[in-house]
Amino acid sequence: MPLQRIVVERSFDAPHTEADMMGVQGRMRPCLEAYQVAWKRTVVSADRRRVVCEYEAPDTETVRRIQHEAGAQFDRIWVAAAVIE
Repeated sequence: MPLQRIVVERSFDAPHTEADMMGVQGRMRPCLEAYQVAWKRTVVSADRRRVVCEYEAPDTETVRRIQHEAGAQFDRIWVAAAVIE
C-alpha cells in the first residue's frame, strides 16, 4: 500500500509552548517508529493556538492510533494531496 500525506489539526485554548510541543514529540517518537510512520512537518499559528502536522503514513487510522497512544490532543485527521510543491 502506498503511503499517504496525513494531516493532523490541533487547537488549544492557551498558546502552545515549545515545552508542550517537545513533550508531545517525545511521547510520539516511539509510536511513530513502531508504526513506521514519518513525521514531515509542523506549522504553528502566530498566536500558537493552532498547530497542523503532516505525516507520511499508510492511512488515517494508523495516525489516529498514534495520537491516542501518545496522548496527543487533536481536532481532525485527514488525507491530503499536494497541489504545488
